[in-house]
Amino acid sequence: MAGTAGYVALGDSISIDDYSGGPGRGGASLLFANRDDDFPEWRGRDLRSTAPGTAFTLLATDGATTGTLLDRQLPRLAALPTRPALVTVTIGGNDLLGAYGDTAAARAVVARVAAALDRALEVIGTVLAPDGRVVVGTVYDPSDGTGDAGRLGLPPWPEAVALIRELNDALRRGAARHGAAVAEIAERFRGHGLAVGDPRRPDARPEQRDLWFCSLIEPNAWGADGVRAAFWAALDGGG
Repeated sequence: MAGTAGYVALGDSISIDDYSGGPGRGGASLLFANRDDDFPEWRGRDLRSTAPGTAFTLLATDGATTGTLLDRQLPRLAALPTRPALVTVTIGGNDLLGAYGDTAAARAVVARVAAALDRALEVIGTVLAPDGRVVVGTVYDPSDGTGDAGRLGLPPWPEAVALIRELNDALRRGAARHGAAVAEIAERFRGHGLAVGDPRRPDARPEQRDLWFCSLIEPNAWGADGVRAAFWAALDGGG
């Protein structure tokens, strides 16, 4: 995997360490440096091994929206002393959640997310190292496509699944416009939410390793592995 200047992770809690058991255990962190004790099958398949000398900067934050990305994270990215060879972005889910239950407002949010992603990718392109790469992640659905809000402890919203699909289509189109790869996080997570358990559980490291969610919308330790796998596949050209 090419690029040694640095890896920067932008976006929301899909990329952070907080819900997966602590520092070094989130999806972006695992892409940089695998936890061999938890995931021995990934030994040697991380940026630290394949691109020695890579530095890692985690700028993603809990609860981040596209506003957070544009107003707070991108200035921090631009202020870094070196130009990154890789930038990953996970964004849009919190924007959509903020319009929960209001389909018209949610469709307007999808349009705003698409416009914000365009602006963000333009800025990222100006600070990226030569031949650097950008990966945009899709947004998962803890209902596993069922839309069963009741089992998630939420008010009913029949259009929710369709809106997540529209959001992800917008993210894919935005990535394509800017030559970014797409990490199909949504696809990887399908079947690891309501289909196998209760995504509301707070456990960071449940015994049930096929349940990838905790606290409803967060990736637990096993979900973080799924995020990492989606990033890795995007970098390898597999989506």
